[in-house]
Amino acid sequence: MEGAQELQKMLVSYAKQETLDPLKALGKYLAIGLAGSFSMFLGVLFLALGVLRLVQSEGGDNVDGGSFSSTYPYLAALLFLILMIVVVISLFSRAKKRVMS
Repeated sequence: MEGAQELQKMLVSYAKQETLDPLKALGKYLAIGLAGSFSMFLGVLFLALGVLRLVQSEGGDNVDGGSFSSTYPYLAALLFLILMIVVVISLFSRAKKRVMS
């Protein structure tokens, strides 16, 4: 009977070691990744707002009217965001090729 209890304790400790410890480590990496992703999101958002404000302030009378030209700063910010998406996708594809080879 004592051997069965010892075996049960050993199996439980082995299961915890092989399942819970890796999950805890994975949770730490996930938290760091989420924090980094959120920081990158804020950085790109502020850069896009900076591009928007730059085009608005330096565009002068060309972008201040009530016509279609007042949307140019927003189009510039949108193009900047599209450029950032293209850069990220190209970096990911380059890293994937490096891992695969």
